[in-house]
Amino acid sequence: MNQNKTNANSCCSSSREVFTNSHHNPSGAYKLDTTNINRSIYSDKMVYIPGNDFLMGTEDEEGFKADGEGPIKKVSIDPFYMDSYAVTNEEFTAFVNETGYQTDSEKFGWSFVFHKFLPEIPLGQMTQVPSTPWWFAVEGATWQQPEGPNSSIEDRMDYPVLHISWNDAIAFCKWAGKRLPTEAEWEFAARGGLEQKRYPWGNELTPNGNHYCNIWQGSFPNNNTVADGYLGTAPAKSFPPNGYGLYNVSGNVWEWCSDWFTNTPNPNQANNPKGPNRGTSKVMRGGSYLCHKSYCNRYRVAARSSNTIDSATGNLGFRCVSDVQT
Repeated sequence: MNQNKTNANSCCSSSREVFTNSHHNPSGAYKLDTTNINRSIYSDKMVYIPGNDFLMGTEDEEGFKADGEGPIKKVSIDPFYMDSYAVTNEEFTAFVNETGYQTDSEKFGWSFVFHKFLPEIPLGQMTQVPSTPWWFAVEGATWQQPEGPNSSIEDRMDYPVLHISWNDAIAFCKWAGKRLPTEAEWEFAARGGLEQKRYPWGNELTPNGNHYCNIWQGSFPNNNTVADGYLGTAPAKSFPPNGYGLYNVSGNVWEWCSDWFTNTPNPNQANNPKGPNRGTSKVMRGGSYLCHKSYCNRYRVAARSSNTIDSATGNLGFRCVSDVQT
């Protein structure tokens, strides 16, 4: 494993702490009234994940040792249900229409947009991130306007919802009667029943020349050949699903997990591990359409990253899970 690589939110996402001193919503945390919620919304999209023992993590030479991808450890996971594809714009619209929820990006008034998708607005309404110049903090960028003012999700209702913070994902889960997956659950499900393979479908990135995920093709961050068919996100149900019937667990959008991030996971947590009790950022898994082997090959199934709970970007979404009722 390459020991010189370090964890970085740099290429694939950016953090609000670059611009603010607070990890909290400026208007206070949203309190969703769950008094009368006893349901599971969109349960028809969920698939049964059987649970079992599996080897979590990797010691792959392509991995990021500093991210805490290894050492490999044996973990036991109980059965659960998982969304077969990420939460879509259509689903998030229904949530907002019913609850009046405002996302963190709407409350802050801005979110991060990749430089290839910048809106035609005055330069004073967007700020380049110095350490990662391909990211811009754009005023008015939200889940409804993914590229900022004058953009829309009208023709992307079946695409993953974007610009979603961890706080936003938790609020949706509460409304839907679900929860976010633990990191261990996410990795177990993403592997699709395969053991220690690099990707959800095996060890080859493009078997027989076929693309199985939406990632950056070409030279990051300026030239994307779009060989896989997509410059930005793809519909939530794109490319072949893995062995458990899950779509896009590699590439497309990063997905939030419930765990606090640490790059030194506890090796003694072997039964349904849930990560540390506290931290400064939450785990993200799966990579996104911006990941590229030359810079950030975190579309591998064992790869991991993190961000603060109020951060949101144009490549960050989520999917939900629910417990098996006994």
